[in-house]
Amino acid sequence: MWDYSEKVKEHFFHPRNVGTIEEADAVGEVGSLACGDALRLMFKLDKEGRIAEAKFQTFGCGSAIAASSALTEMIKGMTLDEAAKITNRDIAAYLGGLPEEKMHCSVMGREALEAAIANYRGEKGILEEEGELVCHCFGVTDRQIERAIKENGLTTVEQVTYYTKAGGGCQKCHPEIQAILDRVIADTGGGIKRLPVAETSKRLTNIEKMKRIEETIEREIRPVLRKDGGDIEFIDFDNNTVYVALRGMCSSCVLSGVTLRDFVQEKLREFVVPEIKVEEWTDRQE
Repeated sequence: MWDYSEKVKEHFFHPRNVGTIEEADAVGEVGSLACGDALRLMFKLDKEGRIAEAKFQTFGCGSAIAASSALTEMIKGMTLDEAAKITNRDIAAYLGGLPEEKMHCSVMGREALEAAIANYRGEKGILEEEGELVCHCFGVTDRQIERAIKENGLTTVEQVTYYTKAGGGCQKCHPEIQAILDRVIADTGGGIKRLPVAETSKRLTNIEKMKRIEETIEREIRPVLRKDGGDIEFIDFDNNTVYVALRGMCSSCVLSGVTLRDFVQEKLREFVVPEIKVEEWTDRQE
């Protein structure tokens, strides 16, 4: 059973913006029914060039539906330049995280958005660019695999499958995927790691910061605390101060202050912005 966030469940059971747009300004289509996942994204712009309406049709799992629903909500009100900056990690963060095995659904959303923007601009989308087909089962090229590795800090064939589905069928392409991994890792100077979010964008809005705080807690912090019977809840964010409540074993631990300062705060400073300060939410504040 996958460990889905409440937000993923909400967008799966009650998806937003399902359907079609008559006379849409742009349409982006990715995946195929034969491969098990397909997404059709369309949008319409207002007079100021902002996305006024966005809808989708998808065939896939609950994560695919949730990611598509979330994406349509995220891009409303954005210009095309703003929407083009959305990454698959942003989609996952908006949903409060996705199981790593389902991250290909967030990648599919990002690819559909890029295809729709390219369609509007009359350009060739990244999926239409030349590339060598690596995974024949799911139609994944070497360029798609390389991009997923670089953008998400992937280091294993298994992770590549989670993010692109490549290698998830007959597995005959595993040696070729490993060769791509070796090449990309060599190009980075012998090692590759997840790029801290703080280094990818120097100026973030409060909404963007909150999304990345949630993503970091879900991906980097919560799994570590849960190993020792603890947990953490993100309560509020104000002027670069993050208010959290420690739960489970962490709530009564005599070293909770050290956990907040030396672990939680340092992780958020690494992956969000260096100015982040973490404070524990107390009963007096509730």
